[in-house]
This record gives sequence, C-alpha cells and structure tokens, in this order.
Amino acid sequence: MKRLLASLTVVLMTSAAPAIAQDQLLEDAKSYFEPIPTVVPAPKDNAITHDKVHLGKMLFFDPRLSSSHLLSCNTCHNVGLAGADGLSTSVGHGWQKGPRNAPTVLNALFNVAQFWDGRAEDLKAQAKGPIQAGVEMNSKPERVVEVLKSIPDYVETFKAAFPGEEDPVTFDNVAKAIEAFETTLITPASRFDQYLEGNTTVLTADEKDGLKLFMDKGCVACHNGVNIGGNDYYPFGVVEQPGADILPRADKGRFAVTDTASDEYVFRAPPLRNVALTAPYFHSGNVWHLKQAVAVMGTAQLGEELNEGEIEAIVAFLNTLTGEQPQVEYPLLPASTDTTPLPELMVAK
Repeated sequence: MKRLLASLTVVLMTSAAPAIAQDQLLEDAKSYFEPIPTVVPAPKDNAITHDKVHLGKMLFFDPRLSSSHLLSCNTCHNVGLAGADGLSTSVGHGWQKGPRNAPTVLNALFNVAQFWDGRAEDLKAQAKGPIQAGVEMNSKPERVVEVLKSIPDYVETFKAAFPGEEDPVTFDNVAKAIEAFETTLITPASRFDQYLEGNTTVLTADEKDGLKLFMDKGCVACHNGVNIGGNDYYPFGVVEQPGADILPRADKGRFAVTDTASDEYVFRAPPLRNVALTAPYFHSGNVWHLKQAVAVMGTAQLGEELNEGEIEAIVAFLNTLTGEQPQVEYPLLPASTDTTPLPELMVAK
C-alpha cells in the first residue's frame, strides 16, 4: 500500500510540474508584454471620427499629394505588405534611394515616436515629413493644399471631417486625417496575443521555448510592451557593433536629432509585431532573413553567439507575433479638375 501511494505521488508530482512551469512562463510573459487592445486610444489633440478616417484613407492612397502624382503614403507603407515596402530602402522622387528602411505603419500608434530616430513625435508629424522630403514625395504644403482645393469633392469631404472650421482644407488637417486613418491599421489577435489572454495551448512547445529564450537571454530589455519594441531608444551595438553593411557609419541615428554624443548610433528599438512579414531588417535594410537578424542581435546587443537551436526557437516565437492584417478596400478618389496643378515629371537624379 505504501509503495502504491508513493508511486501515485510521483506520478502526480511529475504531471503537475509541467503545468506549474507553463503557468510561470505565462506570468513571466505578462510581466513584459501586453496584447494589442481592442479599444485603441485616441491620439493627442485629434478626435477620431468616421468622416476623418474616411478622408485620411483617401489621402493615404492619393498619389497627387506628391509632386509627380506617382507616389502616395501607401507606396512605402503598403498595407498589403504588412505596412512596409519590402525594399532595403524606399525609392522616391526622381528614383532616388532613401537613406533608411521604411518602418511598418501597422500598429505605429503604439510607438513612442515615429521614424528610426524618433524625430516625429506622433503620426501627425510623421505624415508631414515624407510629403515634403525631396527624396520622397517632393511636394510642399501650399502645393498639397492647392491640389486638394482644386477638387470640389475633396473640399466637401474636408468640411465633413472638420465641421465648423472656416477653412478646413489645410496641411495640418491633411496630417490629422492621415493619422486618424493610420490608427485603424492595427493587427490584433496574433497567436501570442491569444496566449497572453490565457490560451496556453495556442503556442507549440518550440514557440514557448523561443518565448522563454527571448526573455531569459535579455531580448525583452528593448522589445517589450504592446508593440514588443518601439517604445524607447537604444544603441545599435551595445556589446559589438555590426559591420558597416548593417550599421552604416555615416548614419549616426538619433544623434542627428539631439546633437548629443551619447546618441551616436542610437535608434528606436523596432517593434516586432508582424516581424516575419517585414523583411528586410534594421534601419539599413541589409539583412533579409529573420534568422540572420536574430543572430546579429545576439552578438551586437547581448554579446552572445546564439546556437542554431536557440535561433530557430526564437524565430518560431517571432512568427507568433503576426496578427490579423487590416482589410483595407482601395478608395475611389475624386477626379482632378482643370485647375489641379499638373504633375512634375520625375527625372532620375
């Protein structure tokens, strides 16, 4: 009888141990990460309305915001390509190559600031930058307003989006409308979100191993919160700087914004939501495979050569961060008129 009780005790302890370990893994994960909320917070000083989102969607896809009438926000932040463009660096006006990889616009409202160096405090400020940049859309605020005011349907849509304003067609309101639309571009219900919400069976054993490694190795120091990154700035190369192909020496990151020596080669930690869909990686866009990106992070940020099994497990976990992609129907844009400024021919520079 004593032997039988002892055997039962061993069996019960053995079967309970994995459950306890799994419960602890979930609790550890919840201390670092948050699921994407079902109710998205409104951006500062920009109440979100249906009319404003409708207008913002039109503007996001309208290439006439560029001087060439060829480039739109969606060109570099393609909602059909997980909010990025799949290029090392984007191609803009005059077929010029941009200096950095285009970050995804999906879930961007959860970032502490916009762009790799954080020079735009919010999505409104971010929306204004590429429109005016000579290497991107190459337009000017007054030209954008002239284009929009030349199109009666746009004037009426601005009035609906910004009721009560005497002159609603402004460059500031263009940015506010685009921001309103971009707040809808979230990707909830990833398998990892479901795990955080209590479904412990939704991840495989390999994915859970990867999650544990991601936390134990220290990846969570930079990649945490709702967006699993994007919420602070860190030097690229804490332990060892990557080669110049991955970390171009001429691009000193946040230093260009703050002019502070300690900010040399400091960048906003990239958010890892949908990271399996947004290759190539890093601000230089010169790493095309997620396994290589994980290996680079191991040596550069952690000072550790991750073995093949560890890399594969972490990549398995990262694949669970792919959420439900926004279903966006391409809008019908109002026609230009006889007074709409003509496009400026893109000539290679």
